[in-house]
This record gives sequence, C-alpha cells and structure tokens, in this order.
Amino acid sequence: MANQQLLEDAYIERCDKETEELIAKETFSFLTQPLDYLKKHKKEFLFLESKQFDAIHVDAVSLEVDDVFGTYDVMLGLRFQKKFGNVLKEELNQNLKGSEAKFDLLFSNEDGLWDLNFALNYVEGYREDLSIGEAFELIHQFLVKLVEKIK
Repeated sequence: MANQQLLEDAYIERCDKETEELIAKETFSFLTQPLDYLKKHKKEFLFLESKQFDAIHVDAVSLEVDDVFGTYDVMLGLRFQKKFGNVLKEELNQNLKGSEAKFDLLFSNEDGLWDLNFALNYVEGYREDLSIGEAFELIHQFLVKLVEKIK
C-alpha cells in the first residue's frame, strides 16, 4: 500500500501518450492499482505532482511503459544548475543497476531544468508486483538519494 503521507497531496492525471490530452484526474486510491496497469493501458502515461517531489527539486514525475523495451519509463525535470551535470551523470551511472540500465539527461536552457528519463526497472527495490503508489515511492526514494549527493 502506498505511503499515505508521501503521496496524500498528490495531483494525479492519466494522459494520452500521443496527444498528451487528459484522460482523467485520479484520486489517491488510484495509486493502489498494480503497476502493470500501465502495460494494460500502453497508450496512457501517468503524471504526478506532489509537495514531496517539490521538496527535492523535482517539478513533476511522469511514468509510462516504453513501447519498444516494455520498461517503466520515468520522466521528470530536476531544478538544478547546469554545473551539476557531471555529478548527476556519475550518480545515475552508479545507482541504476543492470547492464541494460540507461538514462537520458539533458539540460534545457529554456526551462533551466535537467530533463531526466530513466527506467524504473533498474532502480534498486524494483519489483514487477509493485502498486503504482509503491512505484512512485521508489522513484521518490531514488531521487532523494540523488539529490543528497548533489547537495
């Protein structure tokens, strides 16, 4: 079951991957759905905002299934200066597990954000039987450690 305190203030949307149009706004109870909901609804992605993510310099988190690899892809914006790029890359390389573990990290001068994409499947603690809420908790824990290294 998802940690009530971590995500209780969460704003959650289900959106169409192709058009990015809103399908539905969801309540906290949606987070109890199994993570494989996304494999059954491949045309959707989840968008989540929370004060808990704000506190670690994360704009919002999107989660979807990669159409090619079938991994759970996490996409977010990190509010850190460009100068932290090498530290971010080093930490991501060390903390994403597995030979297939890859990430995309690009600085957007336009937004002043680091656009970060990585597969949840390579985060320590990942299991196929997670709920959506547990997946977002795991993403949060992973990002907390990442941000601590930068600070």
